[in-house]
Amino acid sequence: MEAESPVSHGVTGKVIHATFLSALKMLDVGKWPIFALCSQEELKLIRQACVFGSAGNEVLYATENDEVFVLGTNCSGCLGTGDIQSTIEPQRLDTLCGKKIACLSYGSGPHVVVTTAEGEVYTWGHNAYSQLGNGTTNHGLVPCQVSTNLVNKKVIEVACGSHHSMVLTSDGEVYAWGYNNSGQVGSGSTANQPIPRRVTSCLQNKIAVNIACGQMCSMAVVENGEVYVWGYNGNGQLGLGSSGNQPTPCRIAALQGIRVQRVACGYAHTLVLTDEGQLYAWGANSYGQLGTGNKSNQSYPAPVTVDKDRVIEIAACHSAHTSAAKTQGGHVYMWGQCRGQSVILPHLTHFACTDDVFACFATPAVTWRLLSVEPDDHLTVAQSLKKEFDNPDTADLKFLVDGKYIHVHKVLLKIRCEHFRSILNNNDDDIIEMSEFSYQVYRAFLEYLYTDSISLPPEDAIGLLDLATFYRENRLKKLCQQTIKQSICEENAIALLSAAVKYEAEDLEEFCFRFCINHLTVVTQTTGFAEMDHDLLKNFISKASRVGAFKN
Repeated sequence: MEAESPVSHGVTGKVIHATFLSALKMLDVGKWPIFALCSQEELKLIRQACVFGSAGNEVLYATENDEVFVLGTNCSGCLGTGDIQSTIEPQRLDTLCGKKIACLSYGSGPHVVVTTAEGEVYTWGHNAYSQLGNGTTNHGLVPCQVSTNLVNKKVIEVACGSHHSMVLTSDGEVYAWGYNNSGQVGSGSTANQPIPRRVTSCLQNKIAVNIACGQMCSMAVVENGEVYVWGYNGNGQLGLGSSGNQPTPCRIAALQGIRVQRVACGYAHTLVLTDEGQLYAWGANSYGQLGTGNKSNQSYPAPVTVDKDRVIEIAACHSAHTSAAKTQGGHVYMWGQCRGQSVILPHLTHFACTDDVFACFATPAVTWRLLSVEPDDHLTVAQSLKKEFDNPDTADLKFLVDGKYIHVHKVLLKIRCEHFRSILNNNDDDIIEMSEFSYQVYRAFLEYLYTDSISLPPEDAIGLLDLATFYRENRLKKLCQQTIKQSICEENAIALLSAAVKYEAEDLEEFCFRFCINHLTVVTQTTGFAEMDHDLLKNFISKASRVGAFKN
């Protein structure tokens, strides 16, 4: 079983392969419950996001304008808002706005570490073990830049363990700091490290290309495909064939001859992806998170079979015993602890990306990496048609109404309306004059044919109701009646009742009549009632009497 150590949460935002981008295309952030606190308008603006915290109750996101917002429970000040108050309203982080976040990771305190596109590092949140790298143990309530030993260094990737932090620079150097009880900082001792310190030993002359942290262990992949590991090893998560802790980096000898491209750490297990698309796993396995078909811990790398296809992405996150992978064919698999069940072999899902596995099956529902949400600029057929209404560049027919042109497309009108199908079949005119209806009404009708909706004030909706009756457009007639019902008041009730009678809209007529009866005293004092048509007034009084409207 896994050691009862504090849970850590790590998210790596660095995109190693171009194929990773396809997994992020049109990602629906709404699958994470915390985003239910955001409006649809806010969700549409999100371009990056990270959900974290012991219950998935904190979130940081960046918008298309590079503004950064946070919301949630704010444990240990991890939202960076300057206090420890929770918030259900998005709060702006001015320090990070305009910085363009490149990578983000978080621990179990939680503490948060981000790097910007310029390679700057900012930290905030829990700091009891100096995991913020500022030389103190005071919690950080706002994002502060970490510069000690990182001056003139461009950081391209960050990773957090439970209470330690690690960064990778553009020149392949690895720096670590924070909690070090098991050697996870790689300094050769177990003393906590208050500021960034370069990890040397076996990594001294190596160029690292990828880093990851388990809850109390650390790993780095170097450019020749070797994997170096250090820190806690009680579950065999270092892959060294033993369970002893490692205070300095050590190469995994069992991977000799295998070129690793990427490493991912779960709660107490490890996954690696090779350059040939093969997957290996080791460490804790009490929930089947290694995908080996059993629940036995593994201290050496073990091959994991995922379909017969090449694996292009692996995913694990510190807060859950869950693993996921995506194949070249686009299939997404999951295994380990999935909604309380132990899945001991890779299971094919219906998801399009590994991120969805953690949104829907991990407990808590957090993100395993910094999400990148691309704007969905694809237009559906309906959206394309709506966009082309009254577009003179593509139209082949113009209606002239009240001296104004309305640009339309003959083929669409013939498809959508029986009236136009009959009059346009043998008509080569490119301009048709219309005098029976007003410009507002006729334009609304033509737009309806493109959009299936109307947006009119009630007085124009009455005119459109007349048109719908004339053209025998029954659905449009119902939409007009619905619009009129929503706009009825004491002042216009008689006018609307008159229109309903005129255009034989029986349902609307009954609705308007009932409204007049329920507001009889006020309605009978309006100008509309005083100017009511004689026959309509006679019928109104007769019907009102039958329903007892004039009884004392």
